[in-house]
This record gives sequence, structure tokens and C-alpha cells, in this order.
Amino acid sequence: MNNLTGKTALVTGASRGIGRASALALARAGAQVLVHYSSGEKEADAVVEEIRAAGGVAQKIPANLRDADGPHRLAERVREVIGHRLDILVANAGVSKAASIEETTVEDFDNLFAVNVRAPYFLVQQLLPVMCKGSSIVLLSSLAARAAVGTLSAYAATKGAVDTLVTHFASMLGERGIRVNAVAPGVVETDMSNFTKTDAGRAATLGMQALQRLAQPDDIGDAVAFLASDAARWITGETLRVDGGSKL
Repeated sequence: MNNLTGKTALVTGASRGIGRASALALARAGAQVLVHYSSGEKEADAVVEEIRAAGGVAQKIPANLRDADGPHRLAERVREVIGHRLDILVANAGVSKAASIEETTVEDFDNLFAVNVRAPYFLVQQLLPVMCKGSSIVLLSSLAARAAVGTLSAYAATKGAVDTLVTHFASMLGERGIRVNAVAPGVVETDMSNFTKTDAGRAATLGMQALQRLAQPDDIGDAVAFLASDAARWITGETLRVDGGSKL
């Protein structure tokens, strides 16, 4: 059922993984999708082509969200394309770094917070003028925000910050009729998750999950589309765990 027909969505980091799955899920539900990418232009083209081949509407938009002014430049480009209304923002773009406390550098730490926290914060700020009653913002959190998984302390801190932003954004934007939520995946089989590419990693993943299979990007993308839709119209300020029952 197409319940997002007539809506426009921006998905950051949409050239692969969870971002790609989210863009495709939103398009299947009827939304026009802006596919943001940083360096994966070829992959972004493929997402746009797949959406158009299925009868949807999509366009790619580049921006480097590591740059301090990256969110501002992206928001400007988005406004040029859509005009005066953005219905859905999925702030998916993120980076990860597995390292012990001793191995984590200042550069690593700053890069993680720049992409995972600063970028979505200022993207929301810059896009608020084109969001209105009924708009939905979905951020990407992680199982790592609430449970110790591997050597991900700095990354986990960024996702804890995302959960905090959800609470504050939802409280501040509720009077405008804008909903703000997050999805918190566990381990997902993506290019970013080297953990899943070894027998030991797969065994460890299944060992901490109630549901005994590896999560796929579509499992998360469908949850994103749900939170963006009117089916979730009375949900805001929540971080939805989409992790197969991990670390119960």
C-alpha cells in the first residue's frame, strides 16, 4: 500500500547499506526520494535507476558531511530541488571505527562525531524552514548506544548522543507537528560490518540475538519507512530497537 504518495524524502548516505534500503522502502511506499551520497556516485546512480525503473521518482544529491559546512550545502541543494516542503528526513549517513580506548585517536574521535552527530544536528537545523506539520525525522542510532558490543566506545558515544538528540528534537518540534524518532539496528550485514564476514563474527552475532539469522539492510529500511509513515503518526521521541532481540 502506497501511503507516502505525494511525499518527498531525503535519505543521507543512501548509496549503499541501510541508507539504500531505506530509500528503496520509501520509494516503494510512494515517496519521491532524494538520494544523498558523499563518494559513491556510481552506487547512488544505481539506487536512482532502480527507483525509476519501478516507476518511482528519485534524484541524487552529493555532499561531504564530514565538512563543517557540509550539512548547510546539502540543505541548500535540497531546497533548490524540492522548493518549500520536505516531508521526510532520514539522517542515515554515518561512519564507524573499531578501536580500543588506547588506540582511538583524536582524529578518529572528531571524525565520528562530525559525521554521526554534528551533521544530522545541523542538517535538521538547516531543513526546518521547509519542514512543517506532518513532517517526520528519522535518525540512525545503534545497539552500541545501550550495550557493549566490541571495541566501539567512541562510535557508541556518538549513537548515545543521537538518542539524546531524538528526545530533545521531539520535545522542541512537537508543537510544529514534526515527529522525531530513531531506529537502533544491531549487527547488520552491510559493507561497513566486517564483523559479519567471518565465521567467528557471525557466530558471535547469532549468539547475542533472540532471532537466529543475520539482519539485512531491508530489515532496517522497512522500519525506517514505518516511522516515516502515518502508521506511526502517534510515535515521537522514541528509539525503536530493530535488532532481532539482541542483548536481551
